[in-house]
Amino acid sequence: MEIQITPKSSTGVERAVEVTVPAAEIAAAEEKTTRRYASSVRLPGFRPGKAPVAVVKKRFAEAIRNETIETVVREAYKEIVSKDDIKIASQPHIHGLSFEEGKPLTFEFHYEVRPTVELTKTSGFRVERNAVALTDTQVQEQIDHLRDQQAALTPIDDKPLEGDMVRVALTVADDTGTMGEGRDVTLVLGDGRAIPGIEELIMEAAPGATVERPVRWPDDFPDEKQRGQTKTVRAVLHEVKRKTLPDFDDAFARQVGDFDSADALRAAVRDDMQKHLDREADGMVRQRLIDEVITANPFDIPKSWIQELVQNYIKTYEISEEQRPQLEGEFKTLAERQIKRDLIVETLAEREHLTATEKDLDDRIGEQAEARKISASELYMTLEKAGRLKEMERSLTDEKVFHWLMAQNEIV
Repeated sequence: MEIQITPKSSTGVERAVEVTVPAAEIAAAEEKTTRRYASSVRLPGFRPGKAPVAVVKKRFAEAIRNETIETVVREAYKEIVSKDDIKIASQPHIHGLSFEEGKPLTFEFHYEVRPTVELTKTSGFRVERNAVALTDTQVQEQIDHLRDQQAALTPIDDKPLEGDMVRVALTVADDTGTMGEGRDVTLVLGDGRAIPGIEELIMEAAPGATVERPVRWPDDFPDEKQRGQTKTVRAVLHEVKRKTLPDFDDAFARQVGDFDSADALRAAVRDDMQKHLDREADGMVRQRLIDEVITANPFDIPKSWIQELVQNYIKTYEISEEQRPQLEGEFKTLAERQIKRDLIVETLAEREHLTATEKDLDDRIGEQAEARKISASELYMTLEKAGRLKEMERSLTDEKVFHWLMAQNEIV
C-alpha cells in the first residue's frame, strides 16, 4: 500500500507524523474489504456468499468503512515502525483523522520512541561512602530486641504500666452521653493502638476494677470530625500481663539458634548488623553514582513510562483518591529516576559486556544453597517455580554494573 509519511514535529522522545493515503489506495482497500464481506455474510434472498457486492457495500457501509480505516491505520503503523528501525515506546495516538469519499485519507500519529542513552561520561566522579561505625550500644539494643521476642507474659495484680499487655472492655459514650455495650480489646500499652488519654485511663485501674471519666481526643486523630472532642470513656480491666525477659546466657543462645554460647550469639549479631550497615552504605554509593551519571548524561524518557510507574506506585501503596494529588508529584520524581537508573544499567551492561551469565547464576544459586544447607538443584527448582530466576539474574547484572562503575570512579 502506498502511504506517504511526513514528519511534523520531534521533541525529545515525542514524535508526530502526518500520514496521507491516496484515494486510489483507499478505494482498493475498501473494495478488498467489501469482497471479503460479500464472501461470508448472509442476506435474505441470497445464498451464503452470493450476495451482489453493491448490495453488501450498501448494507454494511459503516462496518466496511471502519474496517478499511483500521486496515490502513495498521499498515501505516507497520510502515512507521519498520522505517529507520524505529523503536516505539508507547501505543500511538491518532489525531485529526479525515476521510471523505474520493479523497485521500489523512491523519496524524503521535507517539513516543525509546530513548537513546549515550553515556559519554561514566568516570571521573568523586562519591562519598558513609562512615560505618557499629557501636556496642546498637549491638546491645538488638540483643535486647531478641530477648523481648522471647519474653514470657506473666499475669499480675498491679496496675498496668507502659509495655504491659492488657485485656480490657472499653465503652465510649455517644453524642447524647449514653454508654453502650463495651468492646473487648487486647493491646500493649504504649504501642500507639489506643489514644494516650484512654491508655492513661486504663493505667489507673487494677485487674477487676472499672474506671470512668472524660477523655479528650487528640488534635491529630485520623477522623477529623472527632479531633479535639471530649467523650466519657469507661474501662473495665480484665487482665494485665507483664513481660519477663530471659537472661542473656548460653541457654538463651542455644534457644534462639545454633550457638554454643552467649558470646557466639553476640558475635553473630554484631556480624549481621555490620553487614547490614555495609549494604546500606554501598546502596547509598550506588545511588550517588547513578545521580552523577544522570546529571552528566541527560536524556529524555517517555512520559507514558513515568505515568505507568506512578500508577503502579499508587496501586502498590494503596493510595486513596484524596492522597493522590499530594503524592503524584513525589511519585513522578521517583519514577523518572528509577526509569533512568534502569536504562543506565541496561546500557552499561550491554556496552561493557556485564550482563549476568549462566555461570554467574549457577554460582550464586550454589552459594545460597550452601548457606541454606540444601542442594543447588533444589534451590534452582524453588526459584524457577516462584518465577524469581529473572529477578536474580537482574540483581547479578546490577552488581556487575555497579562494581564496574565503582572501579571507574573515586569512592571516599
